[in-house]
Amino acid sequence: MAERKILILTNRVPYPLNDGGNLAMNAMIEGYHMSGWKVYLLSMNTSRHPLPEETLSGLYQHIHAFEWVAINNDISKLNVVKNYLFSKEAEHVARFYQKPFETRLIEVLHEFKPDVIQVESIFLSTYLPAINANSEAVKVLRLHNIEYHIWHGLANKSSNSIKKNYYRSLTERLKKFERESWKKYDLVLTITEKDAFHVRRLEKIHDLLVAPFSLELSKLPVKSNHERWVGYHIGAMDWIPNRDGIRWFIDEVWPKIHSAIPKFEFYFAGRKMPSEFQDMNAPGVFCMDEVDSAADFIADKKILIVPISSSGGIRIKILEAMAVGKVVITSPEGIKGIDAKVGDHYLLARKPEDYVKAIKWCIMNKEKAEEMGERARELVSVKYEYRNVTRNVINEIEGILKLRDSSLY
Repeated sequence: MAERKILILTNRVPYPLNDGGNLAMNAMIEGYHMSGWKVYLLSMNTSRHPLPEETLSGLYQHIHAFEWVAINNDISKLNVVKNYLFSKEAEHVARFYQKPFETRLIEVLHEFKPDVIQVESIFLSTYLPAINANSEAVKVLRLHNIEYHIWHGLANKSSNSIKKNYYRSLTERLKKFERESWKKYDLVLTITEKDAFHVRRLEKIHDLLVAPFSLELSKLPVKSNHERWVGYHIGAMDWIPNRDGIRWFIDEVWPKIHSAIPKFEFYFAGRKMPSEFQDMNAPGVFCMDEVDSAADFIADKKILIVPISSSGGIRIKILEAMAVGKVVITSPEGIKGIDAKVGDHYLLARKPEDYVKAIKWCIMNKEKAEEMGERARELVSVKYEYRNVTRNVINEIEGILKLRDSSLY
């Protein structure tokens, strides 16, 4: 069989590998490459997540080709207002459609002639007309999240009437855009069973497969022998659920934790750290801003705390923590999409008092907490190993390609 060729489109360069979205995209790129496919990666180098030329030139040298197009996707308050008042299209969608990227995409389609095109963001569905006009490749959409679910959750929790109305409008626009987009692909990959259920419930699509985020366990750091029983969180702070979750945790939860367990410490890090966190003065809380190495940051810390209240997709940092035997304390939204059992693999917390109780249990039952971390590590090694996930995706794509070939005769 001839070597398969896949063009992967991403709405940002999947680097550095210190947040969930980048790790998820990188896992698929490496999975196809390790399976012997010829991989061409075409990415947006966006103004919101820019990488310098010297960094870009050193990335993905082992795959067939890696190319990027500079894109300005800055959020303008004026554009947001104009979009809200005068457009039916979600502003999030409009920001990612830019002519220079479309022009280069068309050129690559003619030069590379891929068998498969995988789109790693629903927002890149705006390029489907160009793809359809210039290629007969199998079209695959990877859903990292169902976007409108995130904004629906934020709308319900917002106390600001202006924000609430905007979030509700955005939710409806995104829902319409997403539902129309799903039907235009030959294969839709969801990261969770829950997302797959919602897609099937709303639309009849060609083909759908659950392909959870996967880890190359051999590349994860070895469990440290010098872990401290302190809490940590790491995540991109330009993602609203992370930012709101940490704000709530520090304002509402931390005073109760500090009162009950004065010596307990909490460290958090992430890119685009708001100044409100950098300038805060909460005893026992340490804002580390953006760290050079996520692995080094978490190595000596035992308890991952993920206090988000609005989510979609899967919390990759939770899987990574489980894979190296950390103890995870998170909300129902945080654990969504992960096939784990409360009490066996993680601790569940909804209210501030739940976080206090969970941390106390860890400190007073370190041996049992260690055993929980080990069970979580075993779970990840069985269900989220990248070779198994990639094999299932490729088998599904090969089935579509064979069906197309047979229809030609």
